[in-house]
Amino acid sequence: MSISDLIRVTRPMLHRHPRVKQALQSADTALSRLHHTAAAAVPALIRPQPRQLTVAVTAACTLRCKGCRYGRDFMLGERFSLPMMRDLLDDAKQAGVNRVRLYGGEPMLHPKLPEMIRHSIGLGMDTYLTSNATLLEDRIDELWDAGLRWMTIGFYGIGAKYDSYTQRDGHYDKLRRGLDKTRAKYGDEFEMQLNFVLIRSTCNLAALKEAWDFAQRYGLYFHLDLYGYSMPFFTDGDEGVVAFTPEDRPQVEEVTRELVRLKTAFPERFPQSLALVRSVTDWLLRGPEMRVPCDAYQLLWVGADGTVQLCDVTFKLGNLHETRLKDMLFGGTHRQACRDGFQLKCPNCTCKSDSRILKHAASMQAYGGR
Repeated sequence: MSISDLIRVTRPMLHRHPRVKQALQSADTALSRLHHTAAAAVPALIRPQPRQLTVAVTAACTLRCKGCRYGRDFMLGERFSLPMMRDLLDDAKQAGVNRVRLYGGEPMLHPKLPEMIRHSIGLGMDTYLTSNATLLEDRIDELWDAGLRWMTIGFYGIGAKYDSYTQRDGHYDKLRRGLDKTRAKYGDEFEMQLNFVLIRSTCNLAALKEAWDFAQRYGLYFHLDLYGYSMPFFTDGDEGVVAFTPEDRPQVEEVTRELVRLKTAFPERFPQSLALVRSVTDWLLRGPEMRVPCDAYQLLWVGADGTVQLCDVTFKLGNLHETRLKDMLFGGTHRQACRDGFQLKCPNCTCKSDSRILKHAASMQAYGGR
């Protein structure tokens, strides 16, 4: 068992012993950094090591966010069947996966979501949900009964700003009611994280303060989701609300400075590394020129139409409607995808930005030593 596996298995206990958790994480990162340094010279050291599975259980969504193609023209009408999900989870467990992220579209639209969660948790995998949480009020009880204990929530602003960006009136109030009910009924036993989506329209101090205050109000962890310039489901539309331009540098630097202050003042509430936070300006403005080796060799991504890829941008391995996952893994195609991903022979993206920075010696010299 690797150190990272040990951390995941003992996650509840480590919450009560933060110093032990920090020591284990530091040791795991140090070993990973040595691995990446050696692999830069000997790429064959990079091999498939699937640890996290991300599954879009449905492409349908309750919202119509200005920067997103889900619910419009991206895998439109596609939805996972429960039998296929069970097979997928069984194969993923056998392959070494220990963390499962279920998302969409909006995963709470899937009628069989509790059964999927129950099966995943029954296999001993750390299972969580990424949702907009506008259906949380209606579904939290059955998700809790299925064993779900944590989720992450995409966040797009306060009040009218939220409804304007998501193009769905009244859904900000649905979000609040769901969080109110969850906290009133399950307290801190149900962990939640706010994913602050840092795009052009939210990259300002006012929006950041609103998001931070909202997270504090509901006892949510605070997490940055950086604009992904190569994500196939992102769209900038006609309003320029998503993609950054060189002219945005002053406001991006201003927001980065405030993020550094928040991370320094509230390290437990803001779990991403300080090095990652310091690098935000470069991730957002340098785009594909941000050359940080990728650890997608630890990932598997599955779309609502059954497409299996190394990550949600590229490196297709097959389709579950044609081939079981177990028959796609660890062969020549999978091995080559892992090495190509590490060497950024791809569109490049902002995914896994935190772990990539921590495992990259040059990045740690640039962002971690100040």
